[in-house]
Amino acid sequence: MKLKKLPIGIQTFSNIREDDYVYIDKTDLAYEMLESYKYVFLSRPRRFGKSLFLDTLRNIFEAKKEYFKGLAIEDKWDWSVSYPVIHVNFAKGKLESRADLEQRWQEILEDNEERLGVQCHSDIYDRRCFDTLIKECYKKYNQKVVVLIDEYDKPILDNITNTTVAKEIRDGLVNFYSVIKGSDEFLRFAFLTGVSKFTRTSIFSGLNNITDVSLDESYGDVCGYSQHDVESTFAPYLEGVDMKKLKCWYNGYNFLGSDMYNPFDILQFIAKGHKYKNYWFESGTPTFLMELIKKNNYFLPALANLRVDERLLGSFDIENLDLEVILYQAGYLTIDRVETFGVSTLYYLKLPNLEVKASLNDYILKLFSKSQVTKTDIQMKIHTAFMNNDLESFKESLISIFASIPYNNYTNNDIQNYEGFYASVLYVYLQSLGLDIIGEDVTNHGRIDLTIKMDNAIYILEFKVDAAEYKALEQIKEKNYAQKYLSEQKDIYLIGIAFDTNERNISAFAWERA
Repeated sequence: MKLKKLPIGIQTFSNIREDDYVYIDKTDLAYEMLESYKYVFLSRPRRFGKSLFLDTLRNIFEAKKEYFKGLAIEDKWDWSVSYPVIHVNFAKGKLESRADLEQRWQEILEDNEERLGVQCHSDIYDRRCFDTLIKECYKKYNQKVVVLIDEYDKPILDNITNTTVAKEIRDGLVNFYSVIKGSDEFLRFAFLTGVSKFTRTSIFSGLNNITDVSLDESYGDVCGYSQHDVESTFAPYLEGVDMKKLKCWYNGYNFLGSDMYNPFDILQFIAKGHKYKNYWFESGTPTFLMELIKKNNYFLPALANLRVDERLLGSFDIENLDLEVILYQAGYLTIDRVETFGVSTLYYLKLPNLEVKASLNDYILKLFSKSQVTKTDIQMKIHTAFMNNDLESFKESLISIFASIPYNNYTNNDIQNYEGFYASVLYVYLQSLGLDIIGEDVTNHGRIDLTIKMDNAIYILEFKVDAAEYKALEQIKEKNYAQKYLSEQKDIYLIGIAFDTNERNISAFAWERA
């Protein structure tokens, strides 16, 4: 049997259906959304299928029934009614100024004028043109208008490290997005996608009745591939693949629905002959995240044991970026579990899978050392040391790690003067190996700096700066950190490490078996 083509890079619903590409039916969720809401916002990481879902909605409203044969919505939707659809897309290109934004808006409005056969009767393509376009569509087609905005926040994210430009572009977007609120009587539906949820844009501060379904359990599976999808629809493409390994590499994203795969990873994995690579991560460089980590001296081990409150659901401002929330919205962290305490809800976050775990930390390593050969050698040596319980080799590896960090990484800032720097460097080396690590591991006696769980043993690490190593080791013993893991019936090793800020390296290393 000839297999259907894979929709790699195709975000146009009609092309997928016309040319018989593989399509995972999301139209049941689309129908439920269209029946339930008038204004909807959906946040998902890049390359997760937002644009395809938006284009699916477009074809539904344009009554292209021929593309929905055999899909869940076919017998539910009224195909006798067609709505005019205004499509706004910021996914293409990078805008670097307010002038670029205004030029892009003109192109968007002109495209919609031509496609819909209406004019805004103005040579100035600003918010007034957008407002007129909606009203003219309503008059011409005698139907309420649908507005679909893809990647609404991309112009802001493209300039997030330049606060001045980002604010100018945000304010420019406000002028246009505010039109949606003032056009309520002419609109049938408005749908907006993005990665982040910024304050001070009229989508969220002005359009009070917009529904954010980003963490609505009913729409948790609206983008991405579920385990069922992979094991059924993609089964013929994955013959001979170790499904447990595939899941470990690419599954793990959760938006309060099923655990999901990023579609980009699965399609690329199949197309590249079942080679395990960092497909999604390598398709976009998280430069601005790295800048925030450096700027704020972020304690990286915290990534392995993060807990946030309703901030995960709320908006944030350009001047006050919340790194944990950005990492979640960008796809570098995902929801592990949710706990409710009285009226408060806490979200526990984790790195979603091996691809992100290894790639993100490998990328962060570049902040510390430019020597990739040395890094690889050290990683291999560390992994072998833990497999063989060879802690002397582990000590030698740590000394090599800090010796490889360029001197100017220390002299340009005071990052080395806090314990988090040393713990962070070690953490990213270990995480880039894909090891099972718990940062700031909580016990009933306190917090362990790092815990490493191997099949053969458990390693408990405590760090001190400019102090004797026995203080770190004694803290582990005094607080009885090992008690938490006694039930696992594995060898437990206690490791105390002291760092010297003058030598910029390990000054002492002590360990014993619990």
